[in-house]
Amino acid sequence: MMDKSRMHKLTREFLEVIGEDPKREGLLDTPRRVADMYEELTEGYAMNPKELLAREWNEVTGMVIAKEIDFFSLCEHHLLPFYGTVHIGYIPSRAVVGLSKLARLVDCFSRRLQLQERMTKQIADALNENLHPLGVAVVVQARHLCMQMRGVKSGADIVTSELRGQFEKSETRTEFFDMIRKPM
Repeated sequence: MMDKSRMHKLTREFLEVIGEDPKREGLLDTPRRVADMYEELTEGYAMNPKELLAREWNEVTGMVIAKEIDFFSLCEHHLLPFYGTVHIGYIPSRAVVGLSKLARLVDCFSRRLQLQERMTKQIADALNENLHPLGVAVVVQARHLCMQMRGVKSGADIVTSELRGQFEKSETRTEFFDMIRKPM
């Protein structure tokens, strides 16, 4: 749990360091708003992927895909946002989870200070370790404001993927990528 009073103090100090007056009318409530925002943006630290994926239904089906799960995260290098979509596919070996659990799993890892590559791997690892599927595929496509607002000042889509089990086979991988490319 975040120490909000400390975050208020640090935000006031930050405003002073950059040359602002934290007592200025427009900034009076900024320390509270910043503390509330960072509490929400980092709530993933309090989430447990094992608990999120605990409820299963004993149904075995073909490939399950959740496309275009929106996410927002914070780059651990600059504390600037990166955002995009996650596509998840898995082939159940014994059970399936509720579809909302996949979106919650994305929240669990995206609402932390993060690297896109690590987040992609963490989502795949959590699915693999908790569901024991025949295969897992996770693709993350994102835009990083640390690239767009500073440094190279370029907006590029960054794509990362983790493929496990059956998804390492060419035909299964091709089926997954074909399905996530198809419009609704």
